[in-house]
Amino acid sequence: MRLADLTTLRVGGEAHSVVAPALTGELVDVMRSLWARGSDWMVLGGGSNVVFSDDGFDGTVVRIVTRGIQRLQRTTPAVRPSAYLNDRTVRLRVQAGEPWDGLVAHTVANGWAGIESLSGIPGSVGAAPIQNIGAYGQELASSLLSVEFLDYETGEAQTIPASQLGLGYRTSVLKHGARAGVVLSIDLELTEERDGHQALSQPVGYAQLADSLGVRIGARVPIDDLRATVLALRASKGMLWDVADPDSFSAGSFFTNPIVTENFARGLPAEVPSWPTAPDEPDLVLPLGEEPPARTPGDYRVKLSAAWLIERAGIRRGFSLPGSRAGISTKHTLAIVNRGGATAAEIAELARYVQARVMAEFGILLQPEPVLVGVSL
Repeated sequence: MRLADLTTLRVGGEAHSVVAPALTGELVDVMRSLWARGSDWMVLGGGSNVVFSDDGFDGTVVRIVTRGIQRLQRTTPAVRPSAYLNDRTVRLRVQAGEPWDGLVAHTVANGWAGIESLSGIPGSVGAAPIQNIGAYGQELASSLLSVEFLDYETGEAQTIPASQLGLGYRTSVLKHGARAGVVLSIDLELTEERDGHQALSQPVGYAQLADSLGVRIGARVPIDDLRATVLALRASKGMLWDVADPDSFSAGSFFTNPIVTENFARGLPAEVPSWPTAPDEPDLVLPLGEEPPARTPGDYRVKLSAAWLIERAGIRRGFSLPGSRAGISTKHTLAIVNRGGATAAEIAELARYVQARVMAEFGILLQPEPVLVGVSL
């Protein structure tokens, strides 16, 4: 089977074999069998965050298609005791093959807040903690309790608390191979807040989203209004999968927003969009008249806008290299799209060109966000 047919970017050669066990027990049996034989293997969910090489994959691709959303009883033991566990707390167990946006739609329809700003993200539930998906001021980490994980080393399923997953900006210990195996399901903790009969979102935490909703940051809005607004924003950037939209034939954002030291950020143009990433400093109690200790410059880190860096490096929306079928989205400079018949080599060539331009202009090497299989940048 052509891997291009299994990914949203629509590139990739043939896989030696593809299997798609429909039940969790079957998935466990398949993985144990592959591991026992020492076969090359790779897990694939929705195919929205991966770039396969034109040479394909000489092993078994395991498609995760197990489905199911279960509301847990309040008596179910919790991995992370909640400080706000009350009648408004909702816990869910979701199978790894459940489509992510289908899950978000389900929670919004029930008035359960916690992942509504993650509406429209393609892919499957099992991939969400690996990437610690996030958008519009919300990350999975804020709602994730634990994952059920089939461990490669032992062949046994185990529950891993979210606190042990090393969740960070678009990363986790699962992404970088520190824990090899397969996510079988995830447990989430959501909340139910209402104004009369109207279910409310979590506080809006992103300026663009707040502006689109016509509210201030920190406001709660009807949860279905927030989802509709996020979907509209994603569609306007070509980040909502739609076979009728050529700009959606991508792997989403191809580069992560770089995080640099405060000292480095000070040397960049003042207008570069940036956000401090360090947590608030704890309160200090000092003797009367004593000066507070000076903060060491460079201790803090700053997140920069990759899209801004790309645009200021001279790469505009719709750009493509001469003769290439890969291009920058006409709606968003962070997305590399397949304009029809592009190869993985053409995608990689354009990505390297973007990296080189940004490095030459700002001294920053942009890092790819998708998983690259047989592809080098």
